[in-house]
Amino acid sequence: MAFVLTSPAFTDGAALPQAQVYNGMGQTGQNISPALEWKNAPAGTKSFVVTVYDPDAPTGSGWWHWVVVNIPASVTALPEGAGSGKGGLPQGAMQVRTDFGVPGYGGAAPPPGPAHRYIFTVHALDVPALDVTPDASPALVGFMVHHHKLASASLTALYGSQKP
Repeated sequence: MAFVLTSPAFTDGAALPQAQVYNGMGQTGQNISPALEWKNAPAGTKSFVVTVYDPDAPTGSGWWHWVVVNIPASVTALPEGAGSGKGGLPQGAMQVRTDFGVPGYGGAAPPPGPAHRYIFTVHALDVPALDVTPDASPALVGFMVHHHKLASASLTALYGSQKP
């Protein structure tokens, strides 16, 4: 069985709900992280990392919207609001700095134009924790994930003033 990531808030390829849109930078969303659920992690999984990335941001390097590390292997879901200070992060899990400059979920906030892709990914790792601090960059976490990843599962949402 394939490693799968789903959300009750949206389906793969669908529009990102307004609740998950940033409140600022020209947007009027609620900036609430969506509920995420995963199943069929590979044998040997010792922890998970969840990321949200916009490869279409006009930065030359995309935009990291959320990074959660050290999610215990026994966890298979994050509730809505877990990254938005509403509770629900499992014990031991930690959010690291995003491209907004602080840890925590930062919703979609694209400039006017075609819709951007928001790629929600859960990575199954072969280590129980990554040795990072909350001010670690998403690139550092990505480097470490690359070296410890057993599998990844993704879900993509779209958001913008125009469909691509």
